[in-house]
Amino acid sequence: MRIPDDLKNILPEAAAVNNEGHLIIGGCDVVGLVGEFGTPLYLFDEATLRHKCREYRREFSKRYSHTLVIYACKAFLNLALAQILMQEGLGLDVVSGGELHVARSVDFPMEKVYFHGNNKTLSELRLALDWGVGRIVVDNFYELSLLDDAAQKAGVTQDILLRLSPGIDPHTHELTTTGIIDSKFGFPIVTGQAEEALVRAISSPGLRPVGLHVHLGSPIFEIEPYEQAIEVVLRFAAEMRPMFELLEFSPGGGFAIPYTRHDSSPSVAEYAQAISSRLSGLAGELGLSLPRLVIEPGRSIVGRAGIALYSAGAVKDIPGVRKYVSLDGGMADNIRPALYGARYEALVANKMDAEAAERVALVGKLCESGDVLIKDIALPRIEPGDIVAVLVSGAYCLSMASNYNCSLKPAVVLVGDSKARLIQRRETYEDLRVRG
Repeated sequence: MRIPDDLKNILPEAAAVNNEGHLIIGGCDVVGLVGEFGTPLYLFDEATLRHKCREYRREFSKRYSHTLVIYACKAFLNLALAQILMQEGLGLDVVSGGELHVARSVDFPMEKVYFHGNNKTLSELRLALDWGVGRIVVDNFYELSLLDDAAQKAGVTQDILLRLSPGIDPHTHELTTTGIIDSKFGFPIVTGQAEEALVRAISSPGLRPVGLHVHLGSPIFEIEPYEQAIEVVLRFAAEMRPMFELLEFSPGGGFAIPYTRHDSSPSVAEYAQAISSRLSGLAGELGLSLPRLVIEPGRSIVGRAGIALYSAGAVKDIPGVRKYVSLDGGMADNIRPALYGARYEALVANKMDAEAAERVALVGKLCESGDVLIKDIALPRIEPGDIVAVLVSGAYCLSMASNYNCSLKPAVVLVGDSKARLIQRRETYEDLRVRG
């Protein structure tokens, strides 16, 4: 059986179906993986991960040679993924001491690590200084003073970027919009606070401001907001001459990906073309030297590569209303539907050769009515024990997973070349006891 054409852009690249009607990812039968590792189980296809890393580097660098691609770790990070990103030549966008520690644990080149966050603690900043983090992206006046003092005491001059609020609405969910003025992130330009921050940074002995950063939100399905942000920031940089030279510029990340068969989003090439052409064109118009371009893809690197596997359990049929199929995971491992109204596509991984027979709601086992992964989807008839695969689950599911209801965080496997490697073990009840 062939993978339906309308699913090919949301399944990992090497997805297939075997003669038993089982879903195959990275050469591995997912039903066999469930038998070995249990459910809930998250799997990542290594080939898809590496291809996306290379695609970002290729598409941006051939249009704008002075580009650094850094992965936004908040989408998902563990030791195995950090090693893959390092091997593929990416940098890291970290937002906590914990993410910084993971990078350090794999000997990630610290000069390619950018430390973000709106409330970095003094201990986190000291770690970053001690470990030689390449750039710290300063978010507010408090951090500006805190970092300057820490850097002076450490006897270093820290390269920084200032995060600015350009006042641009990217037309995404209000909870993931970050570039508007009414946001906890960044120095607003229109209020004059961005200029004040830059003046302070220039006069701070422990700091060296080398660039400006914005992040509009996520996921952004339109290209125009990036072009608008580039114009706002570069015109600000031009106004700040001659006291400041823009050596680096980052439009952030937030690049969208399709989650269902009906979604469409710009390609990496389209994002690259719009950003690089607007940056180079406007820099020339304003008489600015071309800065290094730093982009921060997260979900678009790992989203499609990841699949969540669940075992079906109880089925509740309310005639004329809805049929509920309960899975052995839910909002403890994927809170995005409850938090953002996120939509997903699902398959019955052990019945890929069966036709859709009914419309159901796929719900979790957590004690919340809002624990619904997919509210309405047409699938083959599901029976207890069937394996349900929720696609495009590589981003923000595991990184926001919790122990709600004392749930155990799931195991994670990396697949490729018909082999599976456990890269994160399933939690145990003993883990919960120790934490208590």
